[in-house]
Amino acid sequence: MNDLYDILEVPRDASPDDIKRAYRRLAMQSHPDANPDDPAAEARFKELAAAYEVLSDPAKRERYDRYGNAEGFDIGNPFGSGPGGIGDLFEAFFGGGGGFGGAGRPAPGGPQRGPDLEVTTTLDLRDAVFGRECDVTVRTAVRCKDCGGAGAQPGTSIHRCEECEGVGEMRSVRQTVLGQIVTAAPCRRCGGTGEVIEAPCATCAGDGRVIQDSTITVTVPSGVDNGNTLRLTERGAVGPRGGPPGDLFVRIRVRPDKRFERDGIDLIEHRPVSVSQAALGARLLIETLDDPTELLIPPGTQSGRVITIKGKGVPRLNGRGRGNLQVVIDVVVPTSLSEEEEQLYRRLAELRGDEVGMADRGFLDWIRDTIQK
Repeated sequence: MNDLYDILEVPRDASPDDIKRAYRRLAMQSHPDANPDDPAAEARFKELAAAYEVLSDPAKRERYDRYGNAEGFDIGNPFGSGPGGIGDLFEAFFGGGGGFGGAGRPAPGGPQRGPDLEVTTTLDLRDAVFGRECDVTVRTAVRCKDCGGAGAQPGTSIHRCEECEGVGEMRSVRQTVLGQIVTAAPCRRCGGTGEVIEAPCATCAGDGRVIQDSTITVTVPSGVDNGNTLRLTERGAVGPRGGPPGDLFVRIRVRPDKRFERDGIDLIEHRPVSVSQAALGARLLIETLDDPTELLIPPGTQSGRVITIKGKGVPRLNGRGRGNLQVVIDVVVPTSLSEEEEQLYRRLAELRGDEVGMADRGFLDWIRDTIQK
């Protein structure tokens, strides 16, 4: 075997994180499923998995660094669940834990589950609050109609693989300094399915599925938020040769609303009111996401005060009740006054004893006089 560090393209002093990142990158490039036309891809992938199994284990790496070769190590099945196996590969592809429950190689003699798919749909705030049905289009693998997903030409048969005797994997035994090591790998002839197609379907080339755009109706529940993900079980791509479908994950994106902000299950609206409305109080009819609602502004309301309208917010996702509408009062001071309005404001200032600017003097003169006092 070549030098394990060279296989993973890392220096000998690489950190565990560097080794893991290198394995993820190279595994994605070399995986047989990503290189169906490259007969050497499987060998490269196994070599990567074997190198990672040693270098990701501190004890094995220390022995390897000391003795300088990989002989005697338990280089496990790269399609198993240990270090360097399919679990690490799915982590490389999907970010951990097999992605969203993702697809893997089939169990010996069994069909392979199809991959999970992901799509994003964009909603208005009202649709996110109350829910709706929407259509999403995904490019996916669907069962071949000509062969019914079997992968064989109509009228032909599928035989049990003679090389693995229908098990789907080949096992080998070798002796090492640590004892007898048994390794297993998918059968090269049948690809791990345990079956051989003598006359592949011309439409799907024996895969049992074809790629096409599919439109799927998604029921969006009320109360979803930006960044939520909906899981549609078995609405992903079908597996090869009759394998079950994966899942479809729909990510929710909510467009910003011109009037309302969202804070959890509450909605926030900034409501401008005049000085007189804030001082004297008012009853305003305001629009909500439901019906128009009366907003009572108490006399003496200050700018920034929050008035709560209960039950006009966002429904609890998969729960009962709704949040509230929080109305933030913004008192708007007029920037220009008519002559009559100015006289009324000056009369009010006089009654309240407020010092204000003089009508026949400029603003800068008034500022200068104020500072000198």
